[in-house]
Amino acid sequence: MRLTRRSALASLTATALLPRSALAQQRLNVVATTGMIADAARNIGGAAADVTALMGAGVDPHSYRQTRSDIVALTRSDLALWNGLYLEAQMEEFLLRLAGQKSVVAVGEAVPTDTLLRHAQYQGRVDPHIWMVPQIWRNAVIATRDALKTALPDRAAEFDANGATYLATVDALGAYATRALAQVPAQTRVLVTAHDAFSYFGREYGFEVLGIQGISTQSEAGLQRIGQLVNILVERDIRAVFVETSVSDRNIRALIEGAEARGHKVEIGGELYSDAMGEPGTYEGTYEGMIDHNVTVIARALGADIPPAGMSGKLASGA
Repeated sequence: MRLTRRSALASLTATALLPRSALAQQRLNVVATTGMIADAARNIGGAAADVTALMGAGVDPHSYRQTRSDIVALTRSDLALWNGLYLEAQMEEFLLRLAGQKSVVAVGEAVPTDTLLRHAQYQGRVDPHIWMVPQIWRNAVIATRDALKTALPDRAAEFDANGATYLATVDALGAYATRALAQVPAQTRVLVTAHDAFSYFGREYGFEVLGIQGISTQSEAGLQRIGQLVNILVERDIRAVFVETSVSDRNIRALIEGAEARGHKVEIGGELYSDAMGEPGTYEGTYEGMIDHNVTVIARALGADIPPAGMSGKLASGA
């Protein structure tokens, strides 16, 4: 039956007048920008939250612009969660305006400022790729939990319990990454990728990271930069480079061809999840699977002797 505007308004008013005990049984409508944030919100929110991610597998958050349906979803949400730190560069103005009307939380900005990396070529900006290191990402997970508790305080105990379980998984990922990546020989700890999304990873685990583009996929990779990297590949005998699911592999292919023209064979060591997780419904479509995959693929391609099925034996590549 179709509701009239008056009956719809009456229904909304009745909901607003429900006692807190009744509201406590309702579910929060949560909208998150990225899959990584949505994964945390789903696991912590549990039965008390319906969570929607705006950006799916293979989507580049640096260039993503909100659609009409995104605007509707965000304005109707009880809680909107975004990374911040200029990751959602094209959405930032809209999200900041929305924050004046409803609960909008930039969970990435919970990371201590002395932990954040700054880049000279991006004046006043920090590297937003904080999810690459579980030990850092746990700050954003805690901020997500606290945002849910503020939005629905009657379910705070539930959120705390779910959050503790999820944080245990994040901590296990961090321990696995440290253990697995320590097995990569020192001379091969060079990670060459399409764009500079792995700087936190490199700092945490002792890798030199060389991105063809800068920290944003919006920056251009010129012939000079590709030429410089070809020289490095040849001179240092680097034999594996990596593509990313959310970035075109055009520049990586140019790098491989440039090295080949110099008589140096370079292979693609694997495909990494940089700015987006894998497909929904897969293990790699979770934060745990995303990081497990990245760590395992990088470690194995660069010389570590670890199982292809990863931390928990769940990776599709190891099946």
